[in-house]
Amino acid sequence: MADPARIFLLAGEPSGDRIGADLVKRLRTHRRVTPIGVGGADLEGEGLHSLFPMSDLSVMGFADVLARLPLLLWRARQTAQAIIEAQPDLVVLIDSQVFSQTVAGRVRKAGYKGQILLYVAPSVWAWKPERAPMLRPLYDEILAVLPFEPAVMKRLGGPPTSYVGHPALDHTTLRSRQPERGPLLLLPGSRPGELRRHLPLMRDVARALRNHPRVTGFVLPTPRSEEGRVVEAISGWDAPVFVTATQEGKRQAFGEAVAAVAVSGTVTLELALTGTPMVVTYVADGGQMRRWRKYKGQFAALPNILVGEGLVPEVLGQKPQPDAVLSDLEHLLGDPSAIERQRAGFARIRTGMQKGAPDAPLQDAAERVLAHLG
Repeated sequence: MADPARIFLLAGEPSGDRIGADLVKRLRTHRRVTPIGVGGADLEGEGLHSLFPMSDLSVMGFADVLARLPLLLWRARQTAQAIIEAQPDLVVLIDSQVFSQTVAGRVRKAGYKGQILLYVAPSVWAWKPERAPMLRPLYDEILAVLPFEPAVMKRLGGPPTSYVGHPALDHTTLRSRQPERGPLLLLPGSRPGELRRHLPLMRDVARALRNHPRVTGFVLPTPRSEEGRVVEAISGWDAPVFVTATQEGKRQAFGEAVAAVAVSGTVTLELALTGTPMVVTYVADGGQMRRWRKYKGQFAALPNILVGEGLVPEVLGQKPQPDAVLSDLEHLLGDPSAIERQRAGFARIRTGMQKGAPDAPLQDAAERVLAHLG
């Protein structure tokens, strides 16, 4: 029997950890694989022994990155050296764009000739499109999770890019009905910096809506690594908030929730694929806001980007805006037509993601990886 393929995976945050674990499971239906590299609980559940805690890389925003820059640079050197020494059969870097690009650059500079894939395309369609050609020497292929990204990457001169969908397509079900009453989902982000900036906003929302006739309570999903911090933070909220750190609890909450208030990011796509109405917010640092203004993005929320219109409300800024978020939530909860408009848009998103674009149909991520393993 042939030796298992050794695949070096790098996941820097919970969403990437889930993507990596899903990929390993898919690959194992075809051949034996041994995962090595960096990941969290999900990849470790598939047998990966992480080089260092994945939480070291879970940063968002320029201020958070600067505060942890020495550690990040050290971890980049450590990761690149591990790849060079291990000489794996394949390298798959998952999202964490700046860190992944730094690692890939170091590995290529050292003369590494092996195949390197990037799973989750960088948002060159949103900011710094000039990055696309710079990625060609680094990655043999990019596996995109949004159907329009292969065409954008080709137009901008980036690496070969395939649309492989998002694992959430397989792990979510579009709700058949909208509940009249239920818990309100509070989704403040998964990184420590995001939690610091968004938990006070979520507290204000919970306090204001605790007696709303359609809200039976609040559910706050969070990574297991942040569970203790979140439980301590909500202890003085004076609102019925249930914290869940399991994927099962999160999926159940998505199915039962009357609505959600979520930070802009991957979770908004998961909500859309479930058909859960939402209001999207984000408290950005100064660097993020300057970048946003420079590139003049029309939308920040993935559901809005995918449909090309303001399907879900967005409340963005450098300071929390609880009054604006509450106004949008109360309008959503009080207007069945607003909810149905979102649900109809979410159904279009799910159908589109299940098919892909005409020039980039949906492909299986494991098959694309296997094509590079030979």
